[in-house]
Amino acid sequence: MYLYSEDEIEKRTRACDAIEKYDCITSTQTLIEFSNVCIKKLHIPATIIAKSIDEIAAVCTVTPVDQDVIKKALRLHRQYKYSYYDCLIIASALIYNCSYLLTEDLQDRQVIERSLAVRNIFME
Repeated sequence: MYLYSEDEIEKRTRACDAIEKYDCITSTQTLIEFSNVCIKKLHIPATIIAKSIDEIAAVCTVTPVDQDVIKKALRLHRQYKYSYYDCLIIASALIYNCSYLLTEDLQDRQVIERSLAVRNIFME
């Protein structure tokens, strides 16, 4: 979201820096949530959202949420008690062997399943 923020310039800059620094992967779940926020909260037209998704897909690998991701998310939800939607994102990151999960919604520096480190790039 911060890549497209007009009023949170520092967070926008950090998000841009992260995309340049890391080999980024995003899931279809994240793009769905992005689209929903753009529609409901920001009232952005669908054509503009579609262009934004194309821009994101040009710099990030987009991974699908399939039955394996869903089942892993259910297990993570039981184990960690995070929201189910956060667990879908965590599950995707684990299945696609990500080293870091860049988010401000989870505990910074937490390591999930001894392989996925949560990083809040806005606290650095």
